[in-house]
This record gives sequence, structure tokens and C-alpha cells, in this order.
Amino acid sequence: MGALNVNLCGIERSNPVIPASGTFGFGYEFAEIYDINELGTFSFKGTTREPRFGNPTPRIAECTGGMINAVGLQNPGVEKVISEELPKLKKCFHKPVMANVSGFSVADYACTCEKLDRQEQVGWLEVNVSCPNVHGGGMSFGTQPEAAAEVTRAVKAVTTKPVIIKLSPNVTDIVSIAKACEEAGADGISLINTLLGMRINLKTRKPVIANTMGGFSGPAIFPVAVRMVYQVAHAVQIPVVGMGGVSSAEDVIEMMLAGATAVEIGAANLVNPYICRDIIRDLPEVMAKYKINALSEIIGGVK
Repeated sequence: MGALNVNLCGIERSNPVIPASGTFGFGYEFAEIYDINELGTFSFKGTTREPRFGNPTPRIAECTGGMINAVGLQNPGVEKVISEELPKLKKCFHKPVMANVSGFSVADYACTCEKLDRQEQVGWLEVNVSCPNVHGGGMSFGTQPEAAAEVTRAVKAVTTKPVIIKLSPNVTDIVSIAKACEEAGADGISLINTLLGMRINLKTRKPVIANTMGGFSGPAIFPVAVRMVYQVAHAVQIPVVGMGGVSSAEDVIEMMLAGATAVEIGAANLVNPYICRDIIRDLPEVMAKYKINALSEIIGGVK
């Protein structure tokens, strides 16, 4: 059987599969249906400094090849994540977890990351500067190299664990933003977040979701994600976590060939809650089919 293990920012993992933030909650809900310790790790629900109720409903719209969401970072706030969510998670998940963080100011990002960095369970900080459906925050920091670098520097100044900056595809030049984050001290880059999309109800002639626009995810965005992972992985010297429309073991391998050290799976979790477990179990057979002895050997295999 081929070796599935990979090393992400100095932390060895049993496999490269990571459920993406916003699609796996805080893990313990999924632990009721299978042993989530089969996962390499997972990125928990996007966490902000203060509690957030999120955007008004409706905030989900199905579409060809995927879905649009404008949930709006609904979460209980970092203090309750630490006091309530992480203790529940500790009972069912015994590996380092990836903490996903969002903010509305540089100070927000730094404060939330500093608190989560102190938690024993947290292995990596995935700093989301790329949320397309929150007014006045998130993506506004991820669309310019200078702003993304400023957040990176502020977070690195108050943390000790690996910092992975999550970037938006809704930009003209994603490589320049990734390089700016690397120069500012990022330990890794995570991409892509959702594309910006919209649906219109033909009967009411109004947007389907209350927020008008939202994040478009699912299989339709996979080629865009592979292209951006390839571009960034060949431009920086730090690890890349790839995501965007991944829904099979073959997709994981394609993303790793493009340059990803690890691969996150998002929208597919909402269709099939067993998808990450099934992909991990499918990987050995697919590796054998393509004569791959170790996944760590194929990272960035396409030049």
C-alpha cells in the first residue's frame, strides 16, 4: 500500500485530506457517524473575535455544478469556541486541529489568533482574508498584497504556531498576494476560497439569497482552483493547501500534482458527509492505478 502521510508546516499527518472550514462545523457532529481521527486534520468553523449571527436568510442557493452560500461567518465568538467547542472536540478528535480565523480589522485577526494559538489542540492557524460574503471585512484584506501582508505580520507577531493565509480567487493577480504573505512571514498559503456568484429567482425577479451575492463552490470551480494552486505553488517556497471543488481521490492527486501539500474538501461534505473518509480509503487504490508509491513524492510534480 502506498504511503499517504505528508508533512504540513512541520507537522506530520497521516494523510493530506482536510475537511474545509464552514463545511465540518467543530467536528463532533461528524464524529457521531464515523471516526474523524481517520482524517489528516480538519479546519473548524470560521471564528471571529465577537459572536456573529450571520447574514439573513435565505443564504444558500443550489446551482449547476455547485452552490452559492452567504452564511456570513455565523459563530459563537472566540471565547466560546475555546470554552465550549474545543472541550467537546477533545473528546472525539485526538490530533491537532486547524483553527480558521476571520476578522474585520488587523487587531481582530491578531487578537483571535493569539487566543487560539495558546490552545493545545490547535496545530495550525488558517487566517481567512478571503470571505466574499461579509460586508466590510474578510476579502477586503485579501485583495491587495499590502493588506494581506499587514494581517500576516500582525498575526505572526503574536503567535508561535504555523500561520496559513487563506486567499481569495476574486483577484486579478493571486501570485503577488501570495508572495507578499510569504515575505511577511506566512508559513503556508491556503487557496482557493469561493468565487463570487449570484442567482436570480425568475418568478420574483429578485436575487435568490438575501445577501444578493455569495460564495460559489463545488465541482464547477475545480479547474480554476487547480490553476491557481499551480501558479502559487510555483511562485512561493512555503507549502500550499489546495481546495476548490475537490470531490474524489483523483481530484486530491491532481491538486497535489499542481503543487498542494494538503487538500481541503468543502462543498462535497454538504452533499455526502462521508466524502472525506471515503476519499482517504480510496486513495491507496487510485495511487496504485497511477503507480504512485508515496503522496509526498508527487507534490508539485507538474512543472
